[in-house]
Amino acid sequence: MSRHTPRLRPASPGTGTANDAPAVRERRRLLLRDLSSPRLVISNISPNWFASVMGTGIVANAAATLPLIAPQLHVFASTVWVIATVLLVGLIAASAAHWIAHREVALSHHRHPAMVHFYGAPPLAILTIGAGALLFGPDIMGADAALTVSLVLWSIGTVLGLATAVIVPFLTFTSSAITDQSPFGGWIMPVVPPLVSAAAGAPLIPFLPEGEARLTMLIACYAMFGLSMIATAVILPLIWGRLARHNIGNSAAVPTLWIVLGPLGQSITAVVVLGAAAPFAVATELAEALRVFGFIYGIPTLGFALLWTALAIAMTVHTARRGMPFSLTWWSFTFPVGNMVVALSVLAAATGSAVLEMMALVSFVALVGAWVLVALRTFAGSVIQGTLFLAPPVVGDATAIAAPATPAA
Repeated sequence: MSRHTPRLRPASPGTGTANDAPAVRERRRLLLRDLSSPRLVISNISPNWFASVMGTGIVANAAATLPLIAPQLHVFASTVWVIATVLLVGLIAASAAHWIAHREVALSHHRHPAMVHFYGAPPLAILTIGAGALLFGPDIMGADAALTVSLVLWSIGTVLGLATAVIVPFLTFTSSAITDQSPFGGWIMPVVPPLVSAAAGAPLIPFLPEGEARLTMLIACYAMFGLSMIATAVILPLIWGRLARHNIGNSAAVPTLWIVLGPLGQSITAVVVLGAAAPFAVATELAEALRVFGFIYGIPTLGFALLWTALAIAMTVHTARRGMPFSLTWWSFTFPVGNMVVALSVLAAATGSAVLEMMALVSFVALVGAWVLVALRTFAGSVIQGTLFLAPPVVGDATAIAAPATPAA
């Protein structure tokens, strides 16, 4: 050993050098243990994080509409809605911090061929919480405050949703990265918010001033229903065609196939509740025609939704057998299923069908099971491990979702 080489003394028990202090701290960290620094939490907050608010909020809203047992679930549903509201506020704050501290990353999301479609998630989250405010808010903040919150969130969510319905398709149409393998379930996300506005706007109609205000809201809601459903009718064949020509594809995108159930279920809810609210805005004859339209549209659409449910289950099981890594796309197992629960519930109420009531209850059990699973995995991947906050891997397939994944259990 050279005389210029410093001698290394073994550390005595219970001591360590300055260099190994960070390692000791890392070993002792219980939360965010896979992040090199807690500051990385806000480094990759993307729009699809708001799917957690959607998936949590819909559990509450679905519970409130269930036939037979809805009153018994009120405390549970109210608690879940409060949790979803806190999540929304937290994500808005985290997104603001992300834009301030990591502006370049935030600006890159609209250029990603998959992530851009999840800009539909923030308005959907806002609309979901707004709809819940009318259901649970009166007991928590008073009837007047709940109505005000619901109207404000509906207005914000509607404006943002109409913007995403225009801007995101435009970005898709002008992108050079789109191929015939690009369409996936997420393509529906930016055009769904106006449909949710239509369904959430119906219960607000009786609270508006009589006359032109109610009529305008009713017309606007039916127009947004048409906007979303015709757009969905255009996008769905692209997804079906991609599946037929190129098979299921990237396993991370398979959960997004469940998103198709979102507009199907939400459209059923929209036409039924708009038909019920029509007497407050239009003459009796037209109101009756709109009520009947809800039944004529709702039952056939339910048939196709059940077909897609069976296909989605088969494709999910097929993929899971080969390995389906956990990512934020798993929230697609919650919000669309919740929309179907609400659709079944309102159809059951409108028709008096015991079969539809039972289907709604069974679907709700599946929804809660999916929500618990995905919520626990998200908590572990974010709060415990921190891996969901890491930068997404670079992939070539446009259907790959821009979110880090952890191995499926």
